[in-house]
Amino acid sequence: MKAEKTVDFHIKTSWYAISRMYNTYAAQFDMTMAIGFVLLHIDKEGTSATKIAPALGLEARSLTRMLKTLEDKKWIRREANYQDKRIVKIFLTDLGKKKRDQARQGVLLFNELVYERVGPEKLGVLFEVLESVNELLAQDTGHILDQLNTDA
Repeated sequence: MKAEKTVDFHIKTSWYAISRMYNTYAAQFDMTMAIGFVLLHIDKEGTSATKIAPALGLEARSLTRMLKTLEDKKWIRREANYQDKRIVKIFLTDLGKKKRDQARQGVLLFNELVYERVGPEKLGVLFEVLESVNELLAQDTGHILDQLNTDA
């Protein structure tokens, strides 16, 4: 089978193109796409670091390094819970809010362009398909891996 006929080829090439575009956009604001997504996941009431990593599919170590960088740049601050010192919430500083707004603007502009070019009907179908793929992976990853191993 040709690569162009596989599901993962289309998902991967689209994601790499989107990633390159976001990184090019983010670079003008001294950010990366990953940093922009982290900033977008920190809400006004503060967000626990343990909730950010899974939401973005990041390893805890990668997030720890990223949060240290953001803290050094004064884009975030950490606050420990007074009752339970193990709980640490991440808050945006004023500069961090400005950076989050820049990241949000890039996401909104890209989405607007895609909706204009592709249309809501086709995007609805795409979202349904991707949701089905994610459900398959969430429910049957072990079975899929078993099949891959027996067919290899």
